[in-house]
Amino acid sequence: MNLSLEYKIQEPKVILDKNPVLLLLHGYGSNEADLFSFASELPDNYYIISARAPYDLQYGAYAWYAINFDADQNKFSDNEQAKTSRDLIATFVDELVANYPIDANNVTLIGFSQGSILSYSVALSYPEKIQRVVAMSGYFNEEIIKEGYEKNDFKNLKIFASHGTVDQVIPIEWARKTPAILEKLNIPVTYKEYPVGHGVAPQNFFDFKNWLAE
Repeated sequence: MNLSLEYKIQEPKVILDKNPVLLLLHGYGSNEADLFSFASELPDNYYIISARAPYDLQYGAYAWYAINFDADQNKFSDNEQAKTSRDLIATFVDELVANYPIDANNVTLIGFSQGSILSYSVALSYPEKIQRVVAMSGYFNEEIIKEGYEKNDFKNLKIFASHGTVDQVIPIEWARKTPAILEKLNIPVTYKEYPVGHGVAPQNFFDFKNWLAE
């Protein structure tokens, strides 16, 4: 099956007519195996699909867009590449729904770092395709969301956002701006912080699993 992105898949253990899906989006310089290592811990009724970012950095390392490591936020990312990845992920969601018995009304994005930044962008650009987002160690970058997104209908979208208080890659201050932005759009958001760096704390994993189950 030739889809827009390379991916790993774990079929649901509990088969329904249409199963929900968790789409995992890794961070910069990682690959689809990274978050997929969580797959066995995730709920049994979901398709777990972990996508590989399209830009090749080196063997086994991929990115959703190029990053210029610079303290100045404006020079932080290649926004054009990010927009291309945003639309690629949206297309990939459509392809998954067309090729697997996936419930199109129960699609959750789980992103880490760059994957989390993209998750916000996809969900707010295409809220008709995405129902929930788990955004870990990322931030809200308005510049890579489709123009006029504020007019979109977000009534079916919910977001769980989390960040490490001592994150040395993406400052906690950037993440802290997110809840207010989402609340202004009337998107329900659960925001949590953990005393960790740029990574996923066990408690964070536990909290978002509970959030998914609610």
